[in-house]
Amino acid sequence: MTRIDDLPIRDELRGKSPYGAPQLDVPVRLNTNENPYPLPEPLVERIAERVREAARNLNRYPDRDAVELRTELARYLTRTGGYEVTAAHVWAANGSNEVLQQLLQTFGGPGRTAIGFEPSYSMHSLISRGTGTGWISGPRNDDFTINADLAEQAIAENRPDVVFITSPNNPTGTAVPAETVLRLYDAAQAAKPSLVVVDEAYVEFSHGASLLPLLEGRPNLVVSRTMSKAFGAAGLRLGYLAADPAVVDAVQLVRLPYHLSAVTQATALAALEHTDTLLAYVDQLKQERDRIVRELWEMGYEVTASDANFVQFGRFEGEGAAHDVWQQILDRGVLVRDNGVPGWLRVTAGTPAENDAFLDAVRELKKEQEQSA
Repeated sequence: MTRIDDLPIRDELRGKSPYGAPQLDVPVRLNTNENPYPLPEPLVERIAERVREAARNLNRYPDRDAVELRTELARYLTRTGGYEVTAAHVWAANGSNEVLQQLLQTFGGPGRTAIGFEPSYSMHSLISRGTGTGWISGPRNDDFTINADLAEQAIAENRPDVVFITSPNNPTGTAVPAETVLRLYDAAQAAKPSLVVVDEAYVEFSHGASLLPLLEGRPNLVVSRTMSKAFGAAGLRLGYLAADPAVVDAVQLVRLPYHLSAVTQATALAALEHTDTLLAYVDQLKQERDRIVRELWEMGYEVTASDANFVQFGRFEGEGAAHDVWQQILDRGVLVRDNGVPGWLRVTAGTPAENDAFLDAVRELKKEQEQSA
């Protein structure tokens, strides 16, 4: 049987693994940061109405520029992000990963480099390699925050073309202060004019405000978002960015023709009509996330401060210890994420019942460990 590495693939892809998390049939799945609440029935009905309208014209290509959708996304960002943007500042694509890919196709590529501060969202490095962009792994502190001094130094030494800042960070949940973003943006422009991408996939779950207002006067700054998390629309695959209109014009140089289907645009527009209802679920998830943090601490686990809809917990000492705990939690019917950070695991905030199942599982495991010690 032919193996991948037997094919004439690019050298930088050899030996790499595709992105993904286990999809196992277990009672409680808390490993992919999905919103656990199904869409409310009035929204489902509105989606059906909008898709029915779009279906009448599926013999025609969709709106190539998604103007209505970008207008509504701009209205949402302006209302919730503390900074006024228009459709000219917004671009949308099939999930935030396609947004990031288009940015790297435009501002990265062969002979260029991107830097991110790891551990962070692994797709940043994977999409970089996929677009022929060299990848540089920048440092973090032991508590998973970004050390601004070391990060500035790394930018000055490597002079990257694209800088990724993830806030809140995945998989650790840590937010990045605006002051740090400003320092790294200035460092990136001093090294050479570089694009700085703030990935805000989880910002609606944050204790603090969006970094969207930092766009003012910074033409090389981009804020990326998704509808997968707060909007409970992971199956929709709709991501978007806000930036200077020139950046929006630039990414259209690499976008595929009619990349957003009429059905995708119709569904996203329906969801945006129900923003207030969907954000109420976000408030519930924030309360559950904080409960998970509190109870894990009470059990004696270490927990990384989280501004997302997930919690990183540990520390599990010894090689392979985190994976062993992951398996023991799975044996109790709960799937969490072994996110590759040595000594740590990550759990998504689910419904109260799902979170109870997780907490009961780790409490039982903790008790067994203490009895065997």
